[in-house]
Amino acid sequence: MRRAAVLALTAALTTAVLTPPTVAAAAPPPRDVMFVGNNWDGTATVVDARTHRVIRTIDTIPDRAERMLEITTDPLKLVFYLAIQAAIGEGRAQYTDDMFTTHDGRLLAVSRPSFADVVGIDLATGDIRWRFPMEGFRSDHMGVSPDGERLLVSDSTANKVHELDIRTGTKTGEFPSGDSPHENNYTADGERVFHASIGRVYTPTDRPVLRQPYDTLKGERYFQIVRTDGLTVESRWDMGKELEEAGHPGMASAVRPMAVAPDERFVYLQVSFFHGWIEFDTQAPDIDGASTYDGEPSVGAVTRVVDLPKRTTEPRELYVLDSAHHGLAMNPEGTTLCAAGTMDGYAAIIDRATEEYALVEVGDKPYWSTNGVFRDECWVSVSGEDEVVVIDYDTAREIRRIPVGDHPQRVREGVVAREVLRAWR
Repeated sequence: MRRAAVLALTAALTTAVLTPPTVAAAAPPPRDVMFVGNNWDGTATVVDARTHRVIRTIDTIPDRAERMLEITTDPLKLVFYLAIQAAIGEGRAQYTDDMFTTHDGRLLAVSRPSFADVVGIDLATGDIRWRFPMEGFRSDHMGVSPDGERLLVSDSTANKVHELDIRTGTKTGEFPSGDSPHENNYTADGERVFHASIGRVYTPTDRPVLRQPYDTLKGERYFQIVRTDGLTVESRWDMGKELEEAGHPGMASAVRPMAVAPDERFVYLQVSFFHGWIEFDTQAPDIDGASTYDGEPSVGAVTRVVDLPKRTTEPRELYVLDSAHHGLAMNPEGTTLCAAGTMDGYAAIIDRATEEYALVEVGDKPYWSTNGVFRDECWVSVSGEDEVVVIDYDTAREIRRIPVGDHPQRVREGVVAREVLRAWR
């Protein structure tokens, strides 16, 4: 008996040593999707990035009753809510602007202009996990760091950009901007941010005949580069003045959407009232050597100004928030641009080197363009049609037309965790 027990113990120890420990199966990667923000609906449409199939529609204002009670019982907030609706929202409240997911695909951060806040929405339950109110009265474009941890949100009337912890909504910093801070784009290493402010695009002074009153009413409009370490402004330009130095006087200073080239030296810009695109070299010597920022001589110069066809017959005063064109993307190789011709009803696929282009008819009021996840695709939101059009960069042909919600604007790539997808089913 004693010998048998020894043999049994020896066998057990041998098995324990020779048998590798059980390794838990790795969690499947989250699913690649595109989020389409339906601004007037207060929803976000989730679209499979590969198949272009609509997966789900998310309510981005589940707390609407609470927010409206808060607004209607505060006279100042009510004034701004109604002003945003009348002057910026084309008669409608703006409920869904920008969106980014955490890298694990469990939380979606959404900026909500009319509610002047950003919220973190639990994708599995639809509940609001955190809320960050603006210091001012309207939130706008956002940006997310490459590591997925930091979130930037433009505070339209406070003239600043807040940096938040995307998981908790806790503020971690801020940097100054001009009037109506707008777009934010991180560099690939996360060390810098390309930022622009667009000024008061809702004012009726749309013709710069009297330059000084025009500039005063439109406000301060800057294109700037911000260091993320300390959130300090490294460089700042007035693009109207840069364009004038390059031989193009009378153009607006407001930089709309932008596309940053892979080398992160050249930036491609749209500006208010211009039907085309601008190339800006952030490292070129200043043309006349007169421009400075913070007492130091600046670099940076406009190197190309390229027109695209102007089709609209509407006067400038009827342009949507001064936007002739609003939406600019560049394919990952940096060879081709995709421009949303907001007032012209097309998307333009443009060869960056030769400036040759093909026009894709997309419908009424294309309002944003961004790259897809798979293949060389440009996704264009067509807000007047309540659709997103997917275009092939190589052939400049429409691949798919996806019905979404009311007035789609921002389109962003994101991910959804597999367990969230199972909860949705």
